[in-house]
Amino acid sequence: MRLSQYFVPTLKETPAEAQIASHRLMLRAGLIRQTSAGIYAWLPLGLRVLRKIENIVREEQNAAGAIEVLMPTLQPADLWRQSGRYEAYGKEMLRITDRHDREMLYGPTNEEMITDLFRREIRTYRDLPRNLYHIQWKFRDEIRPRFGVMRGREFLMKDAYSFDLDFEGAKRSYRKMFLAYLRTFARMGLKAIPMRADSGAIGGDLSHEFVILADTGESAAFCHPDWMQADPLGERITSDEELSSFFGKYTALYAATDEKHVPGKAGIPEEQVVRARGIEVGHIFYFGAKYSEPLGAKVKGPDGAETTLEMGSYGIGVSRLVGAIIEAGHDGNGIVWPEPVAPFKVGLLNLKANDAHATGVVEDIYGKLQNAGVEVLLDDRDERPGAKFADMDLIGLPWQLVGGRGLEKGLVEVKCRKTGAREEISIESALRKLAG
Repeated sequence: MRLSQYFVPTLKETPAEAQIASHRLMLRAGLIRQTSAGIYAWLPLGLRVLRKIENIVREEQNAAGAIEVLMPTLQPADLWRQSGRYEAYGKEMLRITDRHDREMLYGPTNEEMITDLFRREIRTYRDLPRNLYHIQWKFRDEIRPRFGVMRGREFLMKDAYSFDLDFEGAKRSYRKMFLAYLRTFARMGLKAIPMRADSGAIGGDLSHEFVILADTGESAAFCHPDWMQADPLGERITSDEELSSFFGKYTALYAATDEKHVPGKAGIPEEQVVRARGIEVGHIFYFGAKYSEPLGAKVKGPDGAETTLEMGSYGIGVSRLVGAIIEAGHDGNGIVWPEPVAPFKVGLLNLKANDAHATGVVEDIYGKLQNAGVEVLLDDRDERPGAKFADMDLIGLPWQLVGGRGLEKGLVEVKCRKTGAREEISIESALRKLAG
């Protein structure tokens, strides 16, 4: 993509409304623009990141055996009345009446709708277990939306819902999602910590929030040092026994925010934890028959008796992750994207845009990178070198390939955005390095 023909409206000054780094940098780097309070338009760079995150989430959900569907954003109010949540949900729910005076709502979540869909189609235990997910926009009418996409009113979310015949099956479904979440965040270059969360009236300990470590995170956490080295991608899980063992090992190294789980209490020695801060990006939750019972989601079991389904829900804040990743990875010059979610892998800078020979060499490099399947953003604008460097650092692409004076000798400069390390090497070496 050529920057001269693209749409990346960067800003030199920090917008007054931006209170945290991710909001400030998403606005300055031209990823988003606010259209009304807590609602944003996603511009090309931001949309590319959003889609990359969405694709990783989708691939890991599919690999875990979940099945993708797509539910509408608008839901009938009657379903929520059946579950007892319509009035209880409060003013965060955006309630709507259509032209026929039918009461509807803009979905903040989808437990009722997925339970209704499933109960209408499934009749026997032989159709279990199942896990259905979708990636869809949600709306919660926050009274004070703030922090950009971190706490907006409209947001993109992956929510999955498991259906099992009994508690043992529900636990297996839960553990599969636990593993899938760790793999999902690891693929994005993130260190995710599962924190035990309050299960409310349901009871038990099958509820975890996933936080990624960031100095600006809103959650205080204590985590075992082993988490810093834990690698869920290195675990090969091929049986229920291995899945159970994995779950036991990783949940034993949990982080906690509440008074019951601080160091020195609940059997957690102080010397075995480190203090950290994190941002919640996912939540998995077993809730049993909380929705299947009032909505009548039942199947005939092996003995012919009707059995109420056991359910769980599993959410990932897809759009929130964009902000969270920036909070976890930025410096004084701009964003520092992990390569798997970066809008482009390479930023190619032509510092001699008015020189025909230099431009020809840079164009040749651009074509070769594209042919090798490398996502590259070519800054071919007639701008000062300082402005090009500043914009490229702000955008935060993992690699910068700079064509300047060295082009006459067949040399280019390669810069790693994360470390700042630079090296001047031959064009051939640079192509091998970046296309590998």
